[in-house]
Amino acid sequence: MTATRGFGIDIGGSGIKGALVDLEQGQLIGDRHRIETPQPSTPDAVADVVAEIVREAEWDGPVGVTLPAVVKKGTAHTAANIDRKWIGTDAEALFAKRLGKSVEEVTMLNDADAAGLAEIRFGDAAARTGVTALLTFGTGIGSALFHDGKLVPNTELGHVEVDGHDAEKRAAASVKDNEGLSYPQWAKRVHRYLSVLENLIWPDLFIVGGGVSKKAEKWVPLLEIRTPVVVASLQNNAGIVGAAAAAAEAAGR
Repeated sequence: MTATRGFGIDIGGSGIKGALVDLEQGQLIGDRHRIETPQPSTPDAVADVVAEIVREAEWDGPVGVTLPAVVKKGTAHTAANIDRKWIGTDAEALFAKRLGKSVEEVTMLNDADAAGLAEIRFGDAAARTGVTALLTFGTGIGSALFHDGKLVPNTELGHVEVDGHDAEKRAAASVKDNEGLSYPQWAKRVHRYLSVLENLIWPDLFIVGGGVSKKAEKWVPLLEIRTPVVVASLQNNAGIVGAAAAAAEAAGR
């Protein structure tokens, strides 16, 4: 039997968001609950927030949780814009214990991978053929890479070196805000980053997401690269939707 509802939580460097998801439509059911990411964002502190969000929603089924990290078999191997204590943490076991669930009821995945999975399933049909790269611009730059709709997990394309710099240190949305850049100024940096990336992986399509995608008209038209660029249809909710879908599938529902 296919689940029609699921629950996803998206952990970011600045906020932790969770919501109930309609898995047939790829849309949130009701309001999204957001709590600022605790500082320091240690595993225990973040787990407390996740437990609060699930409790507020009164959800009792499988839960999908994203991390801005490389996640393999439930364990975090990196920590981008979250506390370095996450490295080596069995996140799946941590959240299962805090939520009072079995590890089979908790699914961990990289945040951009979750967003990409949601876009592949519910977004532009063109993304399901050829090489598609989804990029989320937020506190950092997350990436998800697909070939004919199949995920290549845990790519870290936001950390590609561009002109001697880690890409996200120059082109993340947070950099725009922190340095007071205008959209045209920031778009030049994004353009340079995407130009390097397209020469590295030769994608057929870029999907750009993250909170800044809500203002896509101010910067996406300024990107003059050879690869088509489309805006994530789920915008900043893609991670939540992808996490919920992954959890439901893992639970065999």
